[in-house]
Amino acid sequence: MPNVMRREEIAFLLYDFLDLENLGSRPRYAEAGRDVYDAILESVERIAEDKFEPHAAKVDANEPTFDGETVSIIPDVKEALDSFSEAGLMGVSFDEAYGGLQLPYLLNTAISAWFGAANTGTHGYAGLTMAAGNLLAEHGDQEQKEIYLKPMIEGRYFGTMALSEPHAGSSVGDIRTRAEPQDDGRYRLFGNKMWISGADHEMSENIINLVLAKIPGGPPGVKGISLFIVPRYLIEADGSRGERNDIKLAGLNHKMGNRGTVNCVLNLGESGGAVGYLVGEPHKGLAQMFSMMNEMRIGVGLSAAATGYTGYLHALAYARDRTQGRPLTNRDPSSPMIPIIRHADVRRMLMQQKAYAEGAMALCFFAARLFDEAASGDGEAAEEADALLEMLTPIVKSWPSEFGLRTNESAVQVFGGAGYTRDYPVERLYRDNRLNHIHEGTRGIQGLDLLGRKVPMEGGKAFRLLMKKISETVAEASNSDDLRESAQALEKWSQLAAETTASMGAKAGQVDPETYLANATIYLDMLGHVVVGWLWLKQAQAALKAIETGGAAGDAYYDGKIKACQYFFRYEMPVIESQCALLVSMDRTCLEMDEAGF
Repeated sequence: MPNVMRREEIAFLLYDFLDLENLGSRPRYAEAGRDVYDAILESVERIAEDKFEPHAAKVDANEPTFDGETVSIIPDVKEALDSFSEAGLMGVSFDEAYGGLQLPYLLNTAISAWFGAANTGTHGYAGLTMAAGNLLAEHGDQEQKEIYLKPMIEGRYFGTMALSEPHAGSSVGDIRTRAEPQDDGRYRLFGNKMWISGADHEMSENIINLVLAKIPGGPPGVKGISLFIVPRYLIEADGSRGERNDIKLAGLNHKMGNRGTVNCVLNLGESGGAVGYLVGEPHKGLAQMFSMMNEMRIGVGLSAAATGYTGYLHALAYARDRTQGRPLTNRDPSSPMIPIIRHADVRRMLMQQKAYAEGAMALCFFAARLFDEAASGDGEAAEEADALLEMLTPIVKSWPSEFGLRTNESAVQVFGGAGYTRDYPVERLYRDNRLNHIHEGTRGIQGLDLLGRKVPMEGGKAFRLLMKKISETVAEASNSDDLRESAQALEKWSQLAAETTASMGAKAGQVDPETYLANATIYLDMLGHVVVGWLWLKQAQAALKAIETGGAAGDAYYDGKIKACQYFFRYEMPVIESQCALLVSMDRTCLEMDEAGF
């Protein structure tokens, strides 16, 4: 069985493509360097291979159970998470003041990719905890950080977020959970939450639920939402664990994939009200929660990319080992069969997987670099990074979720009939990845967010910045004989995307909002392809430079990057031509269909 992740790929993305070492010049990261990063990554690889990957199939076949009192999970999951915490990995990007290592978020992204590829279900508990911790670090007061954040970084407490409700789903403004203020400054919460990952288990001392609720008398809709810390167990004045809070598990949701992360239905306030502690100001909860939601959206994209990538590695290893058939030019049935990687269509499928999976990984790592630039830089560069990250977040969540899944689908096809069996991991990886379409806002919601809010924000400032950055890369790459064809293609397709966006913007005031946003998901895919094409060209530039300087991965690896870039522009990018034509037409076919006709 191949390794779940390729060392060369991680090193290329961190050092050749995104220049992680350059972040060391920032005061926040000044005490670390490549020797520290590499030592951490070596430990990560060992823990992922030894503790996470071996039970991935086992926890899929033996998902968490609930007997009415206790959630039971195979012990391998806790053992793996204990190893994760003991290695200090929960606190990689947190401030040293709270027990973190204060290292770049880009490094943390590489770590998460490795564990997500090894076992996305088990790693989900850590990912949720770190995202919840980041929210508290940004919006919690000092007392809340001392009580809750430090134990989360230590891995003693786990964290999760509770947004959705059975009747509301993605319509967060319609939540009914209420938070009644008490004389002692605390709140009592009453309501129900649905689809809450990691909200009940016995693997940590406590679970810190970040819950959205409405304070009676507040504004209607999203403007009346507040955010509360609702711990599973209350904390005594001396820091010890107190009594069980009034938050009860009503049942488990049984998913098609990602089964290792327990998914819960929660009831709050069955016995007098769940004690909650307000985070920040009243009625500002959704804005505060978005800091966690956006991190989780990038995390979902990364999970999809890593799951697609490890599926590709399994398909590649199988194609090199599995012999079947003979060359089309050889009709001698007595001649030896050949590895299936020598068949043209298998090579096409592998190339597509490589282009999608490595493109998705580059997209997620690039978003992490933007996060570091925005957080640790200053002046115009930090502002630009923040604007780009905000606009690209819907793409970072959705493009890997769509095309990482297609990677897993193609991996199953490479295995043939064996791919549909549990003898190999690719069918499980496909099922795991299918959930990422739904996690943290559906693909359709991301399309609405991108076209309806992110592209037009501040008069299209971030979109114009993106086009400017793409034009700069085109100009640089056009000077290279090896990259000129791809650069010219990117110039053509990015200009078409810009023209389409401008045309749609000009028509926005002439049509109703439903017409303007009817095909927002198609816009999401179209612009996603342009962004990933841009990052493929930047990867090819980095690979060419590595060849010239004798990079450690070897010329064959770097040449593979350049060939995959060529493939993406020749095979994948032309699809946006028909997408742009449809978008500009403001087509209403789906809107005009009579409901009875469906």
